[in-house]
Amino acid sequence: MSVIQLPHNWEPRPYQARLWNYLDSGGKRAVVAWHRRSGKDDVSLHWAACAAMRRPGNYWHMLPEATQARKAIWSAVNPRTGLRRIDEAFPSEIIARKLENEMLIEFVNGSTWQLVGSDNYNSLVGSPPIGLVFSEFALSDPAAWSYLRPILRENGGWCLFISTPRGRNHFSTFYEEARTDPEWFAELLPATETSVFSPEDLDTERRELIREFGADQGEAIYNQEYLCSFQAGLIGAYYGREMERAEQEGRICNVPYDPRVPVHTSWDLGIHDTMVCWCIQLVGKEVRLIDLIIIQTWALIGSREN
Repeated sequence: MSVIQLPHNWEPRPYQARLWNYLDSGGKRAVVAWHRRSGKDDVSLHWAACAAMRRPGNYWHMLPEATQARKAIWSAVNPRTGLRRIDEAFPSEIIARKLENEMLIEFVNGSTWQLVGSDNYNSLVGSPPIGLVFSEFALSDPAAWSYLRPILRENGGWCLFISTPRGRNHFSTFYEEARTDPEWFAELLPATETSVFSPEDLDTERRELIREFGADQGEAIYNQEYLCSFQAGLIGAYYGREMERAEQEGRICNVPYDPRVPVHTSWDLGIHDTMVCWCIQLVGKEVRLIDLIIIQTWALIGSREN
């Protein structure tokens, strides 16, 4: 039997080392908000190879949609090496067979690794994972994690959430919660803190985005993709710059409910759309927005019609 070292012909870049060391030392939960082209999937693939050979079991790499998985990972070629990404992470010496149609790899020790989509997680019963990567989690169905979490809890498995921000959604919530949980790893890494792009590259990219999309939207895309701004992800939103400035000045924070003060509500009634309700308390000269309730009215209408 030939001997091969994992990770194979690869080592984490300096800025990736903190995440890799956390996983290598037994960490179970990580939320990673890294900038575009930072190698989030590469770290995840090579870590899955190591984990699969250490502990036999099923490992999943989950994208928002199953149709994305083939182009983004399975068939993707590294332009620097000319090799498929899966061939770089999973060398032939550890592979028993590949199932092209199912995008599944069986390893010589009995482990399996498969590309799946969060849009069809209900169809994946019967082969519970012990290692799971949510790639582009900001665009994934968060219900998939609610469904799979008890499985990983029971079998002592690990989960890695990797993404570039897309506004204040479930991914931003995961990141903020992970920052305060000592059992979780959380990291936000803008392009200004890595060596992937030079300052000149970033300046050129920012100017070209502004040229293509205009000042507001171009700046928002740049801040989202390269600076990992959760607020900047609200591309095209009203008051986008004002909200970003409020966040930078520390005016967006956790505001506690005061039971001594009445709660007012402000409604945006949607028809076949999203209905939004703000919960507000007026304390002195402050207007405190303490909660936001979002209701999918199309679901209510559909239930009534049925």
